[in-house]
Amino acid sequence: MTKQGSNAMEIERSSVFSQPALKQNARLAAGPNVPDDAPLVPRRRPWMPVAAAACVAVLAFALWKLLENPVVDQDVILEYLFKDVTLRGVGVTLFLTTVSMAAGLAGAVVLAMMHLSDNSVLSGIARLYTWLFRGTPILVQLIFWGYLGIFIPELSLSLPGIGTIFSVPTAQVVTPMVAAMLALSLNEAAYSAEIVRSGILSVPRGQVEAARSVGMTRFRTFRRVVMPQAIRVIIPPMGNEVILMLKTTSLVSVIAGADLMTNLQHVYSQTFQVIPLLIVASIWYLFMVSILTIPQSWLERRFGQSLARSQPRRRKSRSSDSKAGKPALSDKRG
Repeated sequence: MTKQGSNAMEIERSSVFSQPALKQNARLAAGPNVPDDAPLVPRRRPWMPVAAAACVAVLAFALWKLLENPVVDQDVILEYLFKDVTLRGVGVTLFLTTVSMAAGLAGAVVLAMMHLSDNSVLSGIARLYTWLFRGTPILVQLIFWGYLGIFIPELSLSLPGIGTIFSVPTAQVVTPMVAAMLALSLNEAAYSAEIVRSGILSVPRGQVEAARSVGMTRFRTFRRVVMPQAIRVIIPPMGNEVILMLKTTSLVSVIAGADLMTNLQHVYSQTFQVIPLLIVASIWYLFMVSILTIPQSWLERRFGQSLARSQPRRRKSRSSDSKAGKPALSDKRG
């Protein structure tokens, strides 16, 4: 199909599903006795309150069964909810999330620029990096970096004619904490690079060419023209990446990264209180994710205002039509 044909199909589809067309179809289905200026009201769905009540009942029953289960020792949950071992794990989890996201975002910008570069070598390296780190599970990467000392026993620097300048065991440099930061940062850079690249591609090419035509350098064009507009597309999905990174840190427990899950695993391996301590971990993860959701929602509203302003506003509301005494037209769409 040609480009002109696809554009014509899109115009036809948009005209069919536009608001005036839907109103006209509803009036035709209602019959000739309904005035043309009757407001369109949504169809009532009486089953929705029933479905909501059923969901509330199921949730209440599940919560009741959870609390009355003898395995769920509430005293253990309250004991370890604010214990030092738990709070230290929460601090390490937040530290890993912050450092890994900052390093991953910095690497994502570099990878996105390399991917969009005219140099085939740089573009190929960026594609290879993205393919490698997105194609392998994060758990495999964590284990690889955690056991890097088996693959490379020593980190040394030797120069011809001088000899070995320094040599240090890999296990002393790549500790479990360093291995966790390396694995999480490198993996996040591969995923965030696609988000940054999509944001850069959302900026019209004509604006970049106009900036270059007035003498702006590539870096200045990127900093003053491209990024201020691309950030509106980058920020909302990046908030989801932060939340996902926070939960991904729980996998660090496989290499004893001293995060929340690692500390609680050490405890329940000695006390055998597995379910209560897993509930403690779940409560803290839910709390941290809920806190992160607040700035994420604000940023989504903040950077989505320009899209909301571009949508046309209705001149007349349905409520004003109803107050004027005009008969309501029922929407027959399901």
